[in-house]
Amino acid sequence: MNRIFGSSSTKKPKPTLQDAINATDTRVASVEVKIRKLDGELLRYKEQMSKLRSGPGKNAIQQRALRVLQQKKLYEGQLNQLQQQTFNMESAALTTDNLRNTMATVDAMKLANKEMRKQYGKIDIDKIENMHYDMEELLEQANEIQESLGRSYAVPDEIDEADLEAELDALQLEEEEEGPSYLADLNKVPDFLDESPVETSEPTTKEAVKTT
Repeated sequence: MNRIFGSSSTKKPKPTLQDAINATDTRVASVEVKIRKLDGELLRYKEQMSKLRSGPGKNAIQQRALRVLQQKKLYEGQLNQLQQQTFNMESAALTTDNLRNTMATVDAMKLANKEMRKQYGKIDIDKIENMHYDMEELLEQANEIQESLGRSYAVPDEIDEADLEAELDALQLEEEEEGPSYLADLNKVPDFLDESPVETSEPTTKEAVKTT
């Protein structure tokens, strides 16, 4: 039967939404050309009527102009319908594209979620906590070792600051008692004299002459 009627096994693909939009745009362009042509005829009839006087000839041209105007109105209505169809299809195409992008985003998020679960499934939280505790113990041991190495063996552990200040004051007093100045030693009276010597002034030249 297929050989008799010549039917083919391959089917033509169904037109897409973009194909329908392109076809509608072509029809819109064709209708616009017809409307412009009718506008030219109306302009010509208008010029002819402006040159004629009232009568059978002018009335005939007026009837033609009315038919052309009526035809123009039909084309304009058809043009509005086609433009509305184009707008609706473009809106549907935009919505479809947005939905397609949304689905792609959802698929990518699902894949990322699956990969994250796979990676996090390899991590053992208990092992991480144990490693954290081990690190804390190692750091504490390191601090104890540093403190032990920095300990001084000659200085006592506890030193009273008050005792240090008292010892410093005692050292200053010893220096004052044991180290008097040499000027004080020169002016000091010897121990074997009971009284200090009396100072006498030297005689002047005139007194020395009188004496002689």
